[in-house]
Amino acid sequence: MYAYHDEFPQAPELRYLNHAAVAPWPRRAAVAVAAFAEQNVRIGARDYPDWLVLEGRLRQRLRRLLNAPGSADIALVKNTSEALSFVAFGLDWRAGDQIVISNEEFPSNRVVWEALKPQGVEVIQVALDGDDPEGALLAACGPRTRLISISAVQYASGLRLDLERLGAGCRARDVLFCVDAIQQLGALPLDVQSCDCAFAMADGHKWMLGPEGLGVFYCRSDLREQLTLHEYGWHMLEHAGDYDRVDWKPARSAKRFECGSPNMLGAVALEASLSLLEDVGLNNVESALHERVQWLLDGLDKLNGISVVSERNVARRAGILTFRLDGWDNQKLFEKLKSEQIVCAQRGKGIRFSPHFYTESRVIDETLAALSQLATR
Repeated sequence: MYAYHDEFPQAPELRYLNHAAVAPWPRRAAVAVAAFAEQNVRIGARDYPDWLVLEGRLRQRLRRLLNAPGSADIALVKNTSEALSFVAFGLDWRAGDQIVISNEEFPSNRVVWEALKPQGVEVIQVALDGDDPEGALLAACGPRTRLISISAVQYASGLRLDLERLGAGCRARDVLFCVDAIQQLGALPLDVQSCDCAFAMADGHKWMLGPEGLGVFYCRSDLREQLTLHEYGWHMLEHAGDYDRVDWKPARSAKRFECGSPNMLGAVALEASLSLLEDVGLNNVESALHERVQWLLDGLDKLNGISVVSERNVARRAGILTFRLDGWDNQKLFEKLKSEQIVCAQRGKGIRFSPHFYTESRVIDETLAALSQLATR
């Protein structure tokens, strides 16, 4: 695994701990994009069929990453918010229907459901700070509940939920299960079949190490035609290449959610980035990531005045570690760390660190040393 460090030739003074926001690309993604750009300069789209082959490889990599039944279940979308909107404004809601979410969701997985209020849909927010967050979510489901939508890993606290338990609970209650997977996909394995997801979505620019502007939407095959479409174009048709066809219809596959020309530049980058994750292996990625988060946690525990916000239980965390430092306003601490070339984020109740599998020991040690200086002031 350590041979892959040369994929990330970051500036020597940089301490990058912000993969839960926007991740650096691996070298192979940059090389692939540069080659694609040069090809466009020299020959344009002469070899467009080859681009479609690459797009097919990307769908297969995403299918494997999600353990989806087939690539027909995979749509390439602009971002998580777009995919959530396909669900929110595709389902046939009735006045009085309820949606259960948590009170810790990123706005993408809250605003889209609250936007259904004019249709008479009620959003119930459940606190996750008890001993049994899954039980609390399922207990909030009543006879009018149509859907639970939850982040696999909460963006601020880093709390990781038991998706299989939630999926089984939703199935028993005849409730649809929607997973915002952006803070797990690419960091830890995720199996949409074992979780019995109806829908799952994620952007490529975090743990998948890809560019912004391209993500994945998994839609279970029996639900695809139940989502009313609101975007139409040439690309989402069953016979997309037959431009003169009059009797058109939406594609039977998840391509029905891709209305127009694809983001081929993004596909080139993301396909290369996912090839790295596959070369390393998701189980190895998960193991290395847990090791680095624990390393940070152990170091923080040795410092005076540190309060860890994130869950300490390994089963309850992914790649996010959030903390506070006594005597420091979170915004001022964030700015101070930024000045020390420590790239992190201010989220929720503290400062959020998010390493990845490749994060070097130097980055962690230097970050802890900088915090040690601040903690002793």
